[in-house]
Amino acid sequence: MLILFDIDATLVTTSGVGRHAMTEAGRRLYGPAFTPDGVEFAGRLDPLILTDLLRRNGLEPTPDRLAAMRREYRGALVEGLRTPGIARALPGVHAVVDALACEVGVTLGLLTGNFEETGRLKLGACGLDADRFPIRVWGDESPHEPPSRDHLPAVAIERYAGVLAGPVRADRVTIVGDTVHDVACARANGCRSLAVATGSFPIQTLRSAGADEVMADLSDPAAVVRWLLG
Repeated sequence: MLILFDIDATLVTTSGVGRHAMTEAGRRLYGPAFTPDGVEFAGRLDPLILTDLLRRNGLEPTPDRLAAMRREYRGALVEGLRTPGIARALPGVHAVVDALACEVGVTLGLLTGNFEETGRLKLGACGLDADRFPIRVWGDESPHEPPSRDHLPAVAIERYAGVLAGPVRADRVTIVGDTVHDVACARANGCRSLAVATGSFPIQTLRSAGADEVMADLSDPAAVVRWLLG
């Protein structure tokens, strides 16, 4: 069994510092008028967010501009995460991860829109080690163009086969996330989904999107683990 967790607003909250850091990256590079207005962030891949930010501000998203935004974003995020109390694991997360890590036949993973370097920073600021999740698929690892979150579960399944020396059926893969995009990518790949209303999407919206189970949060670790293993 493979259980894949989203990061932002699923495992951790960084109080919007990621969005602020991306905007700050644009302002450092292109001036104070750089704006995130109208750009969707929740549940999306970082490369797509950076592309949309550049276009929103009248800039062609060339490889050089995207690379510069990525570098500046990391630097701004490092600075933002230094603010005491700005980043924390969400309720129940540590207990759920600890319990699942002890289960025979369960492999933990990350499936996230974050770049690796910034995803690791966010987790680390909240007392979580990305290496506790043997299967990790980051937001720039779609093998297709244009990239999509729907492409990432197949990458995780292929990676699982390589690391664990054997295949896993899609219906033995569960994606845990807080957005309709997490639910959609699970459905597109025949995986199960557990949606948590710890982000910007309410319970009914997540349920209507087709999540197999919806919970307010992960604060009841026994119930979460029981459902995941069932």
